[in-house]
Amino acid sequence: MPVPATPQVEASLIEAFSSVQGEGTLVGCRQIFLRLPGCNLDCRYCDTPFAATSSCLLEDPPGSNEMLRLENPVKLEVLTTIFRRWYLEAPGAHHSFSITGGEPLLHVDLLCDWLPELRQMLPIYLETNGTLPDPLERLLPDLDWVAMDIKLESQTGLLTDWELHRRFLQLANRTDCFVKMVVGEETPALELQLAAELVTSVSATIPLILQPVTVDGRVGVSTSRLLEMQRLISGTHSNVRIIPQTHIFLGVL
Repeated sequence: MPVPATPQVEASLIEAFSSVQGEGTLVGCRQIFLRLPGCNLDCRYCDTPFAATSSCLLEDPPGSNEMLRLENPVKLEVLTTIFRRWYLEAPGAHHSFSITGGEPLLHVDLLCDWLPELRQMLPIYLETNGTLPDPLERLLPDLDWVAMDIKLESQTGLLTDWELHRRFLQLANRTDCFVKMVVGEETPALELQLAAELVTSVSATIPLILQPVTVDGRVGVSTSRLLEMQRLISGTHSNVRIIPQTHIFLGVL
């Protein structure tokens, strides 16, 4: 008989903190963020530190911006004890857990063990670059929301794999999902149209978010250009929204 897999009870994390979701359809909701290391892409606009570290930064108390250091790897039991205390001290304050990175789906084995435990406290929201459909499928039973990126070549400097994104979105659509794509002044109409066609081919109701690139803490795309982008693709996909990185303006994590 095969030997049963041993659950992963500890993991190397980058940080865990309480903050306001600044992107996508849950913007404004307060979440507990768990940031995992590593990414399978190297987007040129990325401003998120995701290299593995020897210790994990833990904000405590939540919302204080006061950080403790926990040596990696961190035990799940340690984190759940802290998060349960947060819940008891402020019931209803947090909407969900945000599992983010880097690219958290690189840690699918870990998440298969951790998410059922975390989900006993709060729903699970996954932030992902939308390029790893097989790991996503394994996690679907424990996911409530999927925030999926479409990585546009004009912004990332990497070739967009449209078919891979399509496969991913077909799976993500089994949850409450939306698609986000970072756009710049130079984003061509063809990329926008391909993205709109892709999302519509899966479901006409999936929100498609145009997220203007952030440059030096400011929106890096003019309002007129953003409205023109929305106009260009609204005939193909009517559920198009323009949402910048609002947490930048709030000055929160």
